[in-house]
Amino acid sequence: MTNPDDGKTSPEGAKAPAKDPWELPDVSGLTVGVLGGTGDQGRGLAYRLARAGQKVIIGSRSAERAQAAAGELGLDVEGADNSECARRSDIVIVAVPWDGHAKTLESLRVDLAGKLVVDCVNPLGFDKQGAYALTPEEGSAAQQAAALLPDSRVTAAFHHLSAVLLQNPEIPEIDTDVMVLGESRADTDLVQALAGRIPGMRGVFAGRLRNAHQVESLVANLISVNRRYKAHAGLRLTDV
Repeated sequence: MTNPDDGKTSPEGAKAPAKDPWELPDVSGLTVGVLGGTGDQGRGLAYRLARAGQKVIIGSRSAERAQAAAGELGLDVEGADNSECARRSDIVIVAVPWDGHAKTLESLRVDLAGKLVVDCVNPLGFDKQGAYALTPEEGSAAQQAAALLPDSRVTAAFHHLSAVLLQNPEIPEIDTDVMVLGESRADTDLVQALAGRIPGMRGVFAGRLRNAHQVESLVANLISVNRRYKAHAGLRLTDV
């Protein structure tokens, strides 16, 4: 817009400055549900988030099993069946086994409507040569989740975390980056911020859901690394 008084471009016509990619929202008041929270990965994530002060609900097919696991974790973690966990949570992390992924999400389509869903499932197979990546018909576990949950906002993150490290109370920080994928910047910013609640952890945007397959598949490589070197390797992205 040109100012008629001086012939110069007015501030109204100036291009807005680019948003700082590290300016992330406050998620401390949100409730996080963990479907599959009685398994190693889900339990570890629930523990770390609760330890960081997040309100956490563990979900399981059995409410009694979820409540028992929550009681063992302490930190005011609650346990509920998957349906109640989904309904009561603002952000829902999907950490169920791959072979139960589709069935679980299909059964929770209504309960997860309007929710921010974070899929961290890795479709893997195992044989005598070790772990290898599977390719779902939809392209990835995250894309399968998006297809099954049309009324949810699906993202993908937390794939490359060691369950052993997550569950070890003697380890104060989890030194790793978390690759976050999704279609909406507002949603990926929330997930990045959630990852950043865990000391040592950083969430980094890594593309749209169509790129989730290679992120999920990389876990097969990490398993090979960890077996060879007797380690619990994660990821760090350089120059970011």
